Amino acid sequence: MSDESMDPKRKNLGLRERILASKRKNSLITSGEKRFYFFTDALLVFFLLLVAYPIIYVFSASFSNPSAIVAGKVKLWPVGLSLSGYAAVFREPSVWMGYRNTLFYTVFGTIISLVLTILCAYPLSRKDFVGRNLFMFIVTFTMIFSGGMLPTYIVVKSLGILNTRWAMLLPGAVGAWNVIVTRTYYQTNVSDELLDAAYIDGCNDYRFLAQIVIPLTAPITAVMVLFYAVGNWNAYFSAFLYLTNRSLFPLQLFLREILILNQINQDLILDPALMAARQGMADLLKFSLIIVASLPIWCAYPFVQKYFVKGIMVGAIKG
Repeated sequence: MSDESMDPKRKNLGLRERILASKRKNSLITSGEKRFYFFTDALLVFFLLLVAYPIIYVFSASFSNPSAIVAGKVKLWPVGLSLSGYAAVFREPSVWMGYRNTLFYTVFGTIISLVLTILCAYPLSRKDFVGRNLFMFIVTFTMIFSGGMLPTYIVVKSLGILNTRWAMLLPGAVGAWNVIVTRTYYQTNVSDELLDAAYIDGCNDYRFLAQIVIPLTAPITAVMVLFYAVGNWNAYFSAFLYLTNRSLFPLQLFLREILILNQINQDLILDPALMAARQGMADLLKFSLIIVASLPIWCAYPFVQKYFVKGIMVGAIKG
């Protein structure tokens, strides 16, 4: 046992010295640095308010009375608490159909995209992979040049997947940027020594990927799940191009139809009170639809947020 731990006076003296050292360290911050930190914090708070206020406003408006929305009384909190907007949304059968389809596209599309991304990124991260620079060039090339909308539509049609669920799952299954980020993360966190040790123990490449690489790189996997899930949930333009069967429409197309159908032709309404009521209900329905369409992603994000910064920063910067 040390002398300091035996003598309370020496222990207290050491504690005071550490406190004084900490104060001296803090005093080294110049007034210019303090002003810089204050300005940076104020700027970040300002941008936070810019981002947060529209979300708070939409959320509050979706629970407000339609007349309060038309009168512009909703600023920050709900005015005249009402659930009529959500009741109108969920009375629409197409909303439930769209939810089922979007959930299907999100779950299976994310699984397909994640598997393909891992199978593409892992070989590109291996130094012993013959021709990896060529394949890496091909992947990067697609980020700069693409065939365009019309050639892509022709390819989808020639494959026979037009107006099928596969048209939503396959054309955009792999993102080049996601492959690059995942590949860089594997290069940074999976060492050659670990691969050599696995080979000595009789592990093959497939087992090494499934039992060692994927569990070891959980942060980047969580980030890719978030990226692909958000992309599949918000998929709108692909469905607009490739789908004509209403039973396959995702939620976003049904929301578009509902919003368009609730546009008011003011020339057909002569009563100002009725016109205001219809306009208020249309606005309320719009805000409620936004919340309904966004809520699942908001609920899923906290579960992967702790991996987000670590996964995306290590995968994007180092390499």
